[in-house]
Amino acid sequence: MDSQFEWKEEFKIGVEVIDKEHQKLFKIINKLLAFKEDEATRQWACREGIKFFKKHAASHFADEEAYMDSISYEGLEQHRHLHKGFRENTLPALEQEMEQSAYSPDSVEHFLGVCAGWLIGHTLTEDMAITGKYAKKPSKLLPGENLTAMKKVITQLLFDMFQLESHLVSDAYNGEKFGNGVYYRLIYGTPKNDKKQEVILVFEENLLINTVGKIIGIKTNKLDNMLVHAARYTARQFVKRVMEQFPTEETYELKTENLLAYDQFQKVYTRENPHLSLLFNTGSGYFAYCAIAPHLLESSIGTPIEAENAMDEVKEYLKKRETAGNKPKVLIVDDSMTVRQHMGKLLSDDYDITLAESSIAAIRSITLNKPDLVLLDYEMPVCDGRQTLEMIRSDQALADIPVIFLTGRSDPESVKKVKALKPAGYLLKNLEPAAIKENIDAFFEKKKKDLHK
Repeated sequence: MDSQFEWKEEFKIGVEVIDKEHQKLFKIINKLLAFKEDEATRQWACREGIKFFKKHAASHFADEEAYMDSISYEGLEQHRHLHKGFRENTLPALEQEMEQSAYSPDSVEHFLGVCAGWLIGHTLTEDMAITGKYAKKPSKLLPGENLTAMKKVITQLLFDMFQLESHLVSDAYNGEKFGNGVYYRLIYGTPKNDKKQEVILVFEENLLINTVGKIIGIKTNKLDNMLVHAARYTARQFVKRVMEQFPTEETYELKTENLLAYDQFQKVYTRENPHLSLLFNTGSGYFAYCAIAPHLLESSIGTPIEAENAMDEVKEYLKKRETAGNKPKVLIVDDSMTVRQHMGKLLSDDYDITLAESSIAAIRSITLNKPDLVLLDYEMPVCDGRQTLEMIRSDQALADIPVIFLTGRSDPESVKKVKALKPAGYLLKNLEPAAIKENIDAFFEKKKKDLHK
């Protein structure tokens, strides 16, 4: 069996009746994980196991609500609403999906991932809040204090949920790619009007494997179906907890969610101007929290994940990520948006493309996501290509990155200056697109041959 849903001491909230039921639910999920592997008994065993899980979930919800009522907990109604949604909407939709697929391994993994993610998130956010272990909501904040308070809330929540000692890398994250990222978009709306708001969470893949993946016992070093589903539901609870710390007059509910590819994330990010864009280093991977104002919403990016398509969307998402992960990474640095977009479009079919508009953006991008090749504009203003190359070479960890200069000048003197810096090569911007592509392809072909010598 590849996975075991591991009960950890930090899940205990200190209320015996609640902690015992949590442990039972964890054990039931583990039994279902074992049943999933046995094709002969999977359908019957999973059907019976799910009935058992639903029964215990209902019992747990009732006990939890009774306890909250006994201590006059102010969040009782909200908690009851969450329980009802999971019991009456989420579980029946998952059960129907499994029945329609004859309890296929994928549908069982979808069920287990959602239940695991919901339990992890709910236990480590909502249930911990019952005991007052989380800091109280900030009150009467001045506009300038919101950002400071948000940093503290997210840092504390990362510690409370996953014992991660995080620190803020930047409060002006600019959408740079870091490692093999997962881009999860949540769109919220109000029941009574068309007000909307949007949150995008960016996870380095290792962060999900080292947190949610570790809890559910994933033994591989890459994402799988169950981990993605578990991460979705854990992330929902995380965002909900953050939003609760900054209450508004309106009640926002999740309307749509998307898993985005990096280019889709870039389209949202570059088109809009997030009010909040924080980048954290958790010690287990980078994490970014981006919040976009209500009126900026456009839901045409990414396929909405609904109950009936969640399993297929996650499978397709993982398939695309695997394909993209096999492509060489190329960073294109040019102060001209036209050049960046033209070069990006030209190379995007065969390469994993990242764009940067300045030397500073380039260095930050290289640090977060080391490329296999940098295409660097030689004639940039303020800090030109020569100075940028010097900065790259001055860092031992980056010095081996090959750099090909992009230049608009072909006169002998200019070419001589470029060659004197000993880059991996140079390309004239006025070359035909096919010739530029041919040169980049040739560079990587040669690199591949050199590796096999």
